[in-house]
Amino acid sequence: MEVREINNKEIWEDFFREQKDKTFLQSWNWGNFQEKMGNKIWRFGMFDDNGGLASVSLVVKIKARRGTFLLVQHGPLGKKEAFNIFFGELKKIAKAEKASFIRVAPLLERNEDNRKLFKNLGFREAPMHANAYESTWKLDIAPSEEELLRNMRKTTRYLIRQTLKNQDITVEKSQSSVDVAAYQKLNEEVSKRQKFVPFSPEFIKNEFEVFSEDNQVLWLFGKYKGEIAAAALIVFWSGVGFYHQAASCEKYAKLSIPYLLSWEAVKEAKKRECSYFDFWGFVDPKNNPRHPWTGPTLFKMGFGGQAYEYLKTQDLPLSLKYWLTFLFEKLRKQKRAL
Repeated sequence: MEVREINNKEIWEDFFREQKDKTFLQSWNWGNFQEKMGNKIWRFGMFDDNGGLASVSLVVKIKARRGTFLLVQHGPLGKKEAFNIFFGELKKIAKAEKASFIRVAPLLERNEDNRKLFKNLGFREAPMHANAYESTWKLDIAPSEEELLRNMRKTTRYLIRQTLKNQDITVEKSQSSVDVAAYQKLNEEVSKRQKFVPFSPEFIKNEFEVFSEDNQVLWLFGKYKGEIAAAALIVFWSGVGFYHQAASCEKYAKLSIPYLLSWEAVKEAKKRECSYFDFWGFVDPKNNPRHPWTGPTLFKMGFGGQAYEYLKTQDLPLSLKYWLTFLFEKLRKQKRAL
């Protein structure tokens, strides 16, 4: 196996068409987004002796107050036999970049074999997830719209139909970066209500603009009498629709507009010939009844589909500085009750 950087977008994107478990956090455009945010990136490919591409991984250098580290979100993807060589190469880069650890959020099934794989490579479970989900809720959207409606929870289907009957409720689609401000205003309201730190306007704007270049992103706004009541940012990449950003106004909570918005997002993904709709993030409501994501998860589950649980975020410590980061994140996790 040989590790080389990939500088050809077509080669990179073609590899993912054959991958079942994947997210846009490994897409070519996410790399462009990271660069736009001022982060250094590497797009690595692991090639076999015949020149075939066995595995790929987008790597991002993160410089934060809690330390400098290399981040791999939802990767590497491909043959696990290539991981040992890949992480060996990543250690060299981490040393050159003065990174104290490597953080990986793998899209590998959460089982004992995969835990052993990373443990044998020197990894340990991270105190915090890597700004990328460790489990999610996915819906197979190959069936007809009628069948998808039948497979929903009865209450979800009822609420969608009720919002459709309400002539004061409309859904508008937008591909304009101007609408970042409208979304961010709503998102800040939600963050104050639920006490979390939202993504910055720069983050949302850059994400939208980068994916817009390939027509891979869309705003959906649910309005009541012309006023924005709910909004969502949907990413469409490699045959999957991703419900990546969403916010709603408490003032109109009883109108159930987010249900209609999500249904419109699913229908748009079908129009774009996606196979799955990824609701982006899941926590088991039975095991975690008080988790901040429990409410949103129950909402997502109402549309039908199933949970996908992946290996917990893994850290590879490379210096004593890592343990300061570990302690800081451990305390922050306890404070946020995550």
